[in-house]
Amino acid sequence: MKFGVITDCFKKPLDECIVSAAKMGFDGVQIYATYGDFSPEKLTDEDKAHYKKLLKDNNLEVSALCGDLGGHGFEIEADNAERVEKTKRIIDLAAEFGAKAVTTHIGVIPADKSDPQYGVMLRALTACGKYALKKGVKLAIETGPEIAPTLYAFVSDTEGGVGVNLDPANFVMVSGQDPAEAVYLLKDFIVHTHLKDGRRLRKIDPKIIYNSFAEGGIEGLNAADYFIETPVGEGDVDFEKYFAALKDIGYDGYLTVERETGDDPEADIAKAMRFLRAAGV
Repeated sequence: MKFGVITDCFKKPLDECIVSAAKMGFDGVQIYATYGDFSPEKLTDEDKAHYKKLLKDNNLEVSALCGDLGGHGFEIEADNAERVEKTKRIIDLAAEFGAKAVTTHIGVIPADKSDPQYGVMLRALTACGKYALKKGVKLAIETGPEIAPTLYAFVSDTEGGVGVNLDPANFVMVSGQDPAEAVYLLKDFIVHTHLKDGRRLRKIDPKIIYNSFAEGGIEGLNAADYFIETPVGEGDVDFEKYFAALKDIGYDGYLTVERETGDDPEADIAKAMRFLRAAGV
């Protein structure tokens, strides 16, 4: 397996993030492409040449792009034409930089396929997936509100080009899904993973959590009442079991460190890298 890190987690300019990632010994970086300097709207040909050279000089590849558009994902049909087109431009960018995946939260997938929202989301993701397939990229749905069987059924209903970005902490913190169990069920669709840890403090309907995020960001919900993200190795993700499951299914892609909170994320990222090496992954 390869080790990556989300550049935004360093909380500093992208150029510095790339250099820091290389110094820590990462193989690749995941870069946000929905806003800022690396978005399709902002990147000039000169910018692209600059980042390609910087990545090459630091022996890094792009593990994935983050194409998370925020809000309610693809739940609202009236918004989806624009969101699908934006996602296609990010897929184009991923292909140009040699990234095999674009990760995104898509909203809350209904467990009941007869729910109209299921069809709305499926049509949008099918359109994005078919486009990604032509470009040699997978649009990877990040695990979050739904348990693994619901996500498996949904991805199975698309027509190719859609995969899974497995975040074990999201399962532990929100849905209570065992990440290792999810690995075995979703094995045919996992194209990228996040390395993150956390602890569930109180059970709550995941839809409430994700609706609050959609409408007010992290400030829209007092998340500390329900779950807490921790440095890797300090939460409730059973990484020994999780890593064993990934090895069992033959996964040889990226484990990409994500640290969204904390007073010193860079120190936590370095700790995550030490954790990976000590685990002998």
